[in-house]
Amino acid sequence: MLEQVPIDDLQPGMYVNQVLEQTGSLKMRSKGIVKTQAIIDSLRAKGILTVEVDLAKSKPLKAPETSEPSKEETPKAIKTPVKPVGRDSINEASELYNSALTIQSSFLKSLQKGAVTDLSPMESLSQSLIESVFDNKDALSCLTMIKDTDQYLLEHSINCGVLSGIFCEFLGYDRDTTEQVSLGALLMDIGMSSLPDEIRNNTGEFSSNDWEVMKTHVEIGAELVEQCGDISDLSLRIIVQHHERVDGSGYPKGLVGDEISEFARIAAIVDAYDAMTSNRIHQNSITPTQALKRLTATENLDQELVKQFIQCIGVHPVGSLVRLKSGKLGIVSKINPKNPVSPHVMTFYSVTSQHFNEVKRIDLSQYDDEIISGVRPEEFSLNLPKFFKDVFVNQMPL
Repeated sequence: MLEQVPIDDLQPGMYVNQVLEQTGSLKMRSKGIVKTQAIIDSLRAKGILTVEVDLAKSKPLKAPETSEPSKEETPKAIKTPVKPVGRDSINEASELYNSALTIQSSFLKSLQKGAVTDLSPMESLSQSLIESVFDNKDALSCLTMIKDTDQYLLEHSINCGVLSGIFCEFLGYDRDTTEQVSLGALLMDIGMSSLPDEIRNNTGEFSSNDWEVMKTHVEIGAELVEQCGDISDLSLRIIVQHHERVDGSGYPKGLVGDEISEFARIAAIVDAYDAMTSNRIHQNSITPTQALKRLTATENLDQELVKQFIQCIGVHPVGSLVRLKSGKLGIVSKINPKNPVSPHVMTFYSVTSQHFNEVKRIDLSQYDDEIISGVRPEEFSLNLPKFFKDVFVNQMPL
């Protein structure tokens, strides 16, 4: 049912189809639910007088408070069955991930040219990623571990958006909050694209001057995003605060403890974890298990959240490359919450005979086998992205 709604009667939760009357020349780039009062205020300021609302697609939303939502205040996320990792779910997640890389790349290029007028492509992307987090989490988690050094900045942004979403879903936040967190994580390093190449690609020690330039990516990113239009305070705080640290050692303001948004503290953990498990120009990756141990030893991160993050992704996170006592290599495909050290693994390689085997899915809690270590693909001369795409996906069980 369509209805003409004056801007003063527009409410968060209403689904806007089109602008019917205005004093300006704003062109709507996408239809959708109006999520916040701030967006309504912005439309009013831009001269919108009347809009067309689809009541059938509208849903009541409580307008966000100015203070940060807590898990007690927000509706609990509804836990839905997650698709098991298999050929179909991986292909579906892979299509989304590749699309995310394309959208992110296009957005950055447009931003550098000054051609970005709104954040709708990134907002839609965060919504799609969170939809997959709630429906296809394990397959999407696998893809965050299949790294390509040449696309680090793009992949890092996508991975942080995904991992932040997975963590917030685990913590019980509702979908709207989770989407805002994911959007903030997707955009938190956007200022890096404006830094000189010699700073971004530096392989040695930063001089004090270079380090000061590097730190400006936070404020640059916030300015760029605010120029693009409406963004929630929650998402913006992640961009501004993701390098703050609970002991005051972070930047740009040296905030301490609860002065830092909980969601920025979440983003800091995810940011550090994905960076450590990625090959970069100046640093080789470490295994996920090693990265988790290093997180627990990093005192300037929120250690209570670190503990919950490890509970969320598991001792051997989905997508981890592991070596079994039997001499096989496998990729973790599902964690066992009741038995964290014995996840489900898809084996594909024999270390003993040094050849590839048929891909088999095994539940280590039901087998006389165990993980003896995490491994890096380079240790066995594996081009994991190429192998995963060309071989592994086609051989894995449906």
